[in-house]
Amino acid sequence: MPATAATEIRPLETVGHYVDGAEVPDSTRVLAVTNPATGEVSRNVACASRDLVKDAVTAASNAFPMWGNTEPLKRARVLFRFKELLETHEDEIVALITNEHGKTLDDAKGELIRGIEVVEYACGIPELLKGEHSPHVGPGIDAWSQLQPLGVVAGITPFNFPAMVPMWMYPIALACGNTFVLKPSEQDPSAPLYCAHLLTEAGLPDGVFNIVNGDKEAVDALLEDSRVMGVSFVGSTTVAEYVYNKGTSNGKRVQALGGAKNHAVVMPDADVDQAVSALIGAAYGSCGERCMSISVVACVGQETADACVSKLKDALNGMNIGDGTNTSNDMGPLVSEKHRERVRRYIDLGVQEGANLVVDGRGLVVNGLENGFFLGPCLFDEVEPHMRIYQEEIFGPVLCVVRAKSQEHAMQLVNDHEYGNGTCIFTRDGEAARYFAEHIQVGMVGVNVPLPVPASIHSFGGWKRSLFGDHYAYGPDAVRFYTHRKTITQRWPSGGVREKSQFAFPS
Repeated sequence: MPATAATEIRPLETVGHYVDGAEVPDSTRVLAVTNPATGEVSRNVACASRDLVKDAVTAASNAFPMWGNTEPLKRARVLFRFKELLETHEDEIVALITNEHGKTLDDAKGELIRGIEVVEYACGIPELLKGEHSPHVGPGIDAWSQLQPLGVVAGITPFNFPAMVPMWMYPIALACGNTFVLKPSEQDPSAPLYCAHLLTEAGLPDGVFNIVNGDKEAVDALLEDSRVMGVSFVGSTTVAEYVYNKGTSNGKRVQALGGAKNHAVVMPDADVDQAVSALIGAAYGSCGERCMSISVVACVGQETADACVSKLKDALNGMNIGDGTNTSNDMGPLVSEKHRERVRRYIDLGVQEGANLVVDGRGLVVNGLENGFFLGPCLFDEVEPHMRIYQEEIFGPVLCVVRAKSQEHAMQLVNDHEYGNGTCIFTRDGEAARYFAEHIQVGMVGVNVPLPVPASIHSFGGWKRSLFGDHYAYGPDAVRFYTHRKTITQRWPSGGVREKSQFAFPS
């Protein structure tokens, strides 16, 4: 039966690319973008061909001489206007994030605010680019340094923070005078594209910021293009290592942030109620799809562990789970069916390995959203370090409790792990907290703060296999990453006297 006007099936919108100040389709290949709460395909996203990536890099390369020579104050003014537009269009951006990622609206808003904070930091670029000046380093000789942009740089970002993580990169890169090509996640591409339009509206010249959507083909094209001088990446450790090795082998400057297995240490003197309240949000917020999520709790002493597990169990049974657009919900769905099945396999594995599954969220069904990618919170007790659920990043709503004999034992667990991204300690003891902060081998540390994500005036990054490269993200390290330092030594001879050649090294 032919479709009537009322039942006409309209073609899905295809999210394209953003090159040289305009959207371009290049949709010879497309991938489905799904609403995780309903399981329905909401739109498609075009996959960039190598030729399209080449066009984007060409646009950025052509725009660089003009933008790189634009006064830092004028670049800052564009970013000021961009910040204002982000705040004006907050509701639209937050809705796009929730629709494609699944996180709650409040969580999406928090993500956007943290991204805007990096834009605010980048607005101070005239101050941040000030070099150093040293007069009279020798007879009539002055020396100074200045920071100059690299050229074309690229960012490759993950699905879990489609607005914030790109903003860890491009605002500071642009402020420093670079031009940018972003390859966002193909799972939630709409928010970055929306922000690209806002940059143009803010007055950013065409070609300075470009987006290529897609998969590994687009990533490899960026890593292999000799005109791309630097690459920033956030994602899994396996891919981070790949990006770092391939990028550096092609002569690029690379910062690649990888995976994590963040531990919280709960001391016997801690306020357990407060610690549990903090852990619930840190472990299960955004459905555990955060590189800073707490995924292991090392409880010091059996009594501490018993109290934590009991209170965690009670709190998890009271969580509201459903569509992220419902503001009464604490947790939304996972990003995709594939990822949900991956997390489920880890839960099955934990049971097989002998851990005690205290709270089992595998059977959760949300009424009216039976096809959504929901998984209830899971809590394992009596987890041992040899288990894969302890060793590997699960990236889902799964919290593992390890019973430690002492603070030293708990810290040794953290220090022995291959990841060194974030950690925290809950205690009332200042001496214990100071010892923890000084001796833990992790890049970001919290004391009674479960998610110690640095403010934009500092920099974000982990140790060990959580970071490949020498620079952290955003903050002062980003200015260093996106610039070359040039040191100039100058002398103006006086008196018209011809000097003799000096063959000894100058001193």
